Amino acid sequence: MFLLQAPQVRELEPFTSLPDAFRRPARSAWADANRGGTITDSFLEGPVFDTAGHLYVTDIPWGRIFRIDPQGGWSLIAEYDGEPNGMKFLDAGTLLITDYKNGLVRLDVASGTVTPYLERRNSERFKGVNDLVFDAEGNLYFTDQGQSGLHDPSGRLYRLRPNGQLDLLLNNVPSPNGVALSPDGRVLYLAVTRGNCVWRVPLLPDGSVAKVSQFFTSYGPSGPDGLAVDVQGRLLVANPGLGWVWVLNARAEPVQVLRGVAGSSITNVAFGGADLGTLYVTDSTHGRILRAEMEASGLPLHTGAGPVAAI
Repeated sequence: MFLLQAPQVRELEPFTSLPDAFRRPARSAWADANRGGTITDSFLEGPVFDTAGHLYVTDIPWGRIFRIDPQGGWSLIAEYDGEPNGMKFLDAGTLLITDYKNGLVRLDVASGTVTPYLERRNSERFKGVNDLVFDAEGNLYFTDQGQSGLHDPSGRLYRLRPNGQLDLLLNNVPSPNGVALSPDGRVLYLAVTRGNCVWRVPLLPDGSVAKVSQFFTSYGPSGPDGLAVDVQGRLLVANPGLGWVWVLNARAEPVQVLRGVAGSSITNVAFGGADLGTLYVTDSTHGRILRAEMEASGLPLHTGAGPVAAI
């Protein structure tokens, strides 16, 4: 009988925490809807690095974007009327943000100005966009999660092309969340939080998808969230309900588990540091960043191809 080898277990180490001066122990509309009304002083998400080694994160309930320097110091870059989640760089000075309230918005990092990027599709508001990734050609893949789940498997996966064409690739997902691309760009991995799994989405040459399958199955109260891929093609899966990061090989076998402290909500991951050799993790329930040195570097991320045409 074949027995799967137990994965190596490692502990994530603390890097930095949101300073008390930035914490807001107050009621918010976001926490009322998504945290059962629990007072939530912050909820960090969307980690992404710039070329100077600064880490940017979102704070969903309070509409804030923070920059963290390599020594762990925090700066407030923007605060606006929104619920920002995932981020990627559109260009060297502009972050593109998936915002639950406002659709896709862009942030000028130098000025802190937030402006609309893609608010609606065919005059219809999105359910609630969540995360995003660019491919090498400048195509943007993003998820529209809203409050979908097994009771309402209507979450969506979109592709926004550089010419402004918006393609609906999937509309039957029970809570689409994080997205990541394989090293060759031919497969998109899609975190399906309420289904407690990760889907494998082949991207075909004609622009369509087919034979979408369930790649990995997790367990626990809240399933896969943010995703990343390393240069070996391994998929890293933030699992908030467990407080873990799964490291999966090409067969979706867990070869490593990175654990936060008890009670952690590990929501998203990003590679940074020298040669992208360190994994940084948002522990949203504690308002802090954890990290781990990895034996394989992260896959470099692509940026956008510039402003889209009008839709």
